[in-house]
Amino acid sequence: METVAVHNAANATHHGAPSRSPDGTHNRPRNTGMELDLSWVLDTRVNLSAAERRIASLPGRRTVKKDAQAAWLLKAVTCIDLTTLNGDDTPERVKRLCAKAMNPIRADILDSLGMSGRSITTGAICVYHRFVATAVEALGDSGIPVAAVSTGFPAGLSPHYLKVKEIEASVADGAKEIDIVITREHVLTGNWTALYEEMQEYRAACGNAHVKAILATGDLKTLRNVAKASLVCMMAGADFIKTSTGKEGVNATLAVTLTMLRAIRAYQERTGIKIGYKPAGGISAAKDVLNYQFLMKDELGREWLESDLFRIGASSLLADIERQLEHHVTGAYSALNRHPIG
Repeated sequence: METVAVHNAANATHHGAPSRSPDGTHNRPRNTGMELDLSWVLDTRVNLSAAERRIASLPGRRTVKKDAQAAWLLKAVTCIDLTTLNGDDTPERVKRLCAKAMNPIRADILDSLGMSGRSITTGAICVYHRFVATAVEALGDSGIPVAAVSTGFPAGLSPHYLKVKEIEASVADGAKEIDIVITREHVLTGNWTALYEEMQEYRAACGNAHVKAILATGDLKTLRNVAKASLVCMMAGADFIKTSTGKEGVNATLAVTLTMLRAIRAYQERTGIKIGYKPAGGISAAKDVLNYQFLMKDELGREWLESDLFRIGASSLLADIERQLEHHVTGAYSALNRHPIG
């Protein structure tokens, strides 16, 4: 196979990369939060037509080809929360997923890209609490954190005390990140104080683990609700805000992403604190993830292309990225079954 030099690939996978301790904990400071500012929340507006125009213009504003595209896709791999959240999950499936997370791109493809010897892994493994300990053991000293979905995922309708206990149990088993689901009712009824207090309790239960707040944006009805919920969760201490569980009828979209990114920017301008973003659900094609990366860079800057501020909740996406990279170096597409993920 002919070696292809990926221009700026080293930068794409390493420049500005966040430091991470051996146990998988990112060294970026936690979000300290702030007092609930109801006036800020209630005054929040979203210009729907302007948001739609911004998204519609995205394909014409940015495009990357060949070596540059390969570099962007390698960067995307390092931001994937490689996920299995199925009713038929087993310990063996989780172990296979962990093995793929540690070596997400085949060695022969990396060698052809001029990237042999580079340490490329996914951003995290994301599983139910039942498999946290299994994943922690399988990942060993790889430095890849385990993220646990929690708080009655995906509906979030379990008794509140059980949600808190579930967080505590996952942290005790070794999860370094907790993906919580908010109570959508609080958003739909405008009970922002209840949402703020709920999020604060989840944050406290996480201890030193980072917390991602899943808004389930497809259930929130309007972009204004998405913007308000984003602000409240950040005020209450969320380190990341995340679009979806992947189980709603509508999951991550670029319009929702734009809304959440601008809430992140507004929060940073007010507090100086940088909050991460995680789209999840329905992002399965390499060409789609590029648009999310472009929007992140345009709206928030280069730093938000790193895994301590950007994650992608996905399962089949990695297989398509690996397939596209193989096409880049060989000129031919292979069957998806040549790129198993678990």
